[in-house]
Amino acid sequence: MRRPMRHLILSTLLLLGLAPAQATPQPPLVEHQLTVHIDPATGTLEASDRLRLPAGLEDTLLLLDAGLTPTVGDETATLTPVGRRGHLAVYRLRHAGTGPVTLDYRGQIRHGLRRQIEGVGRDRQWSLGTIDSDGIFLSGASGWYPLLPGQRLRFALDVTLPAGWIAVSQGSGPGAAPESGRSRWRETQPQESIYLVAAPFTLYRDSSEGIATQVYLRTPDPTLARRYLDATATYLRDYGARIGPYPYAKFALVENFWESGYGMPSFTLLGSRVIRLPFILHTAYPHEILHNWWGNGVYVDADSGNWSEGLTNYLADYWQRERAGTGVEARREMLKAYADHVHHGEDVPLSAFRARHDGGSQAIGYGKGAMVFHMLRRRLGDETFDAGLRRFYADNGFRAAGYAELRRAFEQVSGTDLGDFFAAWVERPGAPTLALDGVRLEQHDGQIEVHGEIRQTQPGAPFPLYLPLRLALPDDSSRTVWIDTTERTQAFGIALEQRPLALAVDPGFDVFRTLLPGETPVALGNLFGAEQGLILLPSRAPAALLDGYRALAERWRAGHPGWRVALDSAFETLPEHGAIWLLGWENRHRATFERAVPAPTAAPPTQRLDGLDSIVLTAARGEQPLAWLGTELAEALPALARKLPHYGKYGYLGFVGARAENRLKGQWPSGPSALTQRFAPASR
Repeated sequence: MRRPMRHLILSTLLLLGLAPAQATPQPPLVEHQLTVHIDPATGTLEASDRLRLPAGLEDTLLLLDAGLTPTVGDETATLTPVGRRGHLAVYRLRHAGTGPVTLDYRGQIRHGLRRQIEGVGRDRQWSLGTIDSDGIFLSGASGWYPLLPGQRLRFALDVTLPAGWIAVSQGSGPGAAPESGRSRWRETQPQESIYLVAAPFTLYRDSSEGIATQVYLRTPDPTLARRYLDATATYLRDYGARIGPYPYAKFALVENFWESGYGMPSFTLLGSRVIRLPFILHTAYPHEILHNWWGNGVYVDADSGNWSEGLTNYLADYWQRERAGTGVEARREMLKAYADHVHHGEDVPLSAFRARHDGGSQAIGYGKGAMVFHMLRRRLGDETFDAGLRRFYADNGFRAAGYAELRRAFEQVSGTDLGDFFAAWVERPGAPTLALDGVRLEQHDGQIEVHGEIRQTQPGAPFPLYLPLRLALPDDSSRTVWIDTTERTQAFGIALEQRPLALAVDPGFDVFRTLLPGETPVALGNLFGAEQGLILLPSRAPAALLDGYRALAERWRAGHPGWRVALDSAFETLPEHGAIWLLGWENRHRATFERAVPAPTAAPPTQRLDGLDSIVLTAARGEQPLAWLGTELAEALPALARKLPHYGKYGYLGFVGARAENRLKGQWPSGPSALTQRFAPASR
């Protein structure tokens, strides 16, 4: 019989010498023993919850979805309605006994799907909670079980559904024969909420080193399931070796009945289209698995900022890119996303980030957060950084933790005071802007010395920097020197045995900073991140194409008052300010756009490239971003409208067919950087 995971974690950590630094007591737990019957066809739920409350909660508030009618089944307890909080009804529960309290309740939960706009052309669907014939989605926020605010919980859950339906929750389950309609789940570790997801799934099972691996698909597909089962085993093994033992009994991929990307404790809920994208196995999927260490294994102290998205992004999405040899590009893309989406007056420190709601919040919480952990890793070194991760995990398993606990863990393993680092990068908004000045070569006693200054030119105080300077040498080698500075102006002098060819400051984008002109070319992100813009429709296009372009433009404009849609005939010349989209081969301003396209062009707009039905290009007139989309397939425009906002890092794209399958993508080459100084060859 497998030992409880918490005991396994603690014993393993003790063997590694990583016992918690302090015995912080767990908050008291509410125990739920739930028996639930659900009818998807009518959206109704009938449940009984046997609650065991900790001492001190003899008089407490309790919340339940307003569509449910509760009764208390104990003579020693009373339940009194006292108000509403949105879709939740608020009750006061009083009980005089020492034993459990049983609540019976029934009713209907059908809140439906809502749309949240996250940027130009980007939105997502979500639900407070619903029971539907297509599927069931019930989070703690829906109030499908009695919520006691501020309390953690553990639970046993017995769900009865129509035959063929399977329920999924966190913890261990779903039992031996869930296809009969009976699913059983149990989680003994402290949880923040209880999830219940159900559908007529086909279940695929395996295991990896004692951890159950599961895939729940709405349409049988053993090949797809095997890919996910194998990937799950690999990620569980890799992350467990790096951070510490996986904290749950299983990990499951669950197919949702709308397009989503949710990470719950011990499972992820992804949309049907998402799970069939080949790159998801190497991007979003490891991200959701890793959240079971960060966010669902160590909880986020919401009062001090959501650190888990940045750390998970760094150790999953970014880490995959670094292993593939594209870490430099990944770091530059995070800096560019910050430049594109975080507008003046909208920047906040990491300590104020709670969750992603648009491109700007994502660029801060996910991108800047990841870059801060990257800078910490560069400063401490790989081994010490990983030791800090293990310490943080060991000290805070199933507890709420914040940046203060992260700082403490990294200080303990490094013996370094990181107060200035965390104060600047977590508590302050913004980024440094760097300038390279006064670079010169001097020769002393037969040795070459490179001298110069690095200045921080942004308003406000300087940031603490651990900054790489790379010198290119004539023998095709290079030398990198790291400068540790907290000064606004930092002088440097580097002695060399041979005359360098060039000096570059932070050429690999290892520091979170403002990108300078030339360091990053124009891309779709410049347009999708713009607060104001204009979309020009081709007045001379055939009716079907014009209608398709108009539908695309209106979808992108929705929810963004700074964007306008107009016919190209309304303008004699293109406005010189604001982002501009030109739609259609027939657009009268296409020639103006072509003159701004970088040369040499990888995808010239004057010709229809062989085999491509739809082409997208970006260009710039000074600092004004431009983009052009041309197609002859009106039926491809709905897919392009949905897909293009997710290609923000690319400068040119090509697609084929009505489903707009991508066949060409790339970035324009970068120009010269003001942080690079080239030296003339030595005279002979």
